[in-house]
Amino acid sequence: MKKAFLLASILFISVISTACINNFAVQELNNKAKEFMDKGDYVSAIERLKSSVDLDGSVFETHYNLAVAYTKAEDYTNAIKAYNDAIKLNPDFPDVYYSLAVCEENLAKDLISGYVKVNDDDTIEKVEQIQTPQDSIVEKSEKVISENEKRMLTNLLNNAISDYGLYLDKADSADDRVYIENKIKELQKLLAENTHKTE
Repeated sequence: MKKAFLLASILFISVISTACINNFAVQELNNKAKEFMDKGDYVSAIERLKSSVDLDGSVFETHYNLAVAYTKAEDYTNAIKAYNDAIKLNPDFPDVYYSLAVCEENLAKDLISGYVKVNDDDTIEKVEQIQTPQDSIVEKSEKVISENEKRMLTNLLNNAISDYGLYLDKADSADDRVYIENKIKELQKLLAENTHKTE
């Protein structure tokens, strides 16, 4: 499964403001979450960050960090929601669009590969992998995409293309501009190739 793991620029950012008690608690929860992230314990990091959001939902960094934790845990559905929450608080931070596009791209590729499926209520869930008696994973054949999955795939790829474009618009001096422009072309091709497959 080829994914856009471009996490080098998806960074955990510190909460700077500690002006009041709630912000101090938010800062502490974010610091503890970073410790868990550094150890690869994304579940514990996510729990701390969700508690931080519950304390003060107006802190951009907490929403962004929660999205990063979900991204690293490969929970792209929740990551996308958290990045969108962060954008509502700070629509001018370029990296949030880049990070969001990476998640949308990865979720689209998981859908194409058959690692996730779209339920009738538009929720996305991981697909159980078939095990052989020798405990090796059976290769998935070419997946046929349902109309519901086709719609979701189209939305994910269009959103990823748009969000990579927003990243370029907001990051005036992006040193990865050519790479992202090529990434957009790749996703446009992927969109054309995969949205015609139906049951």
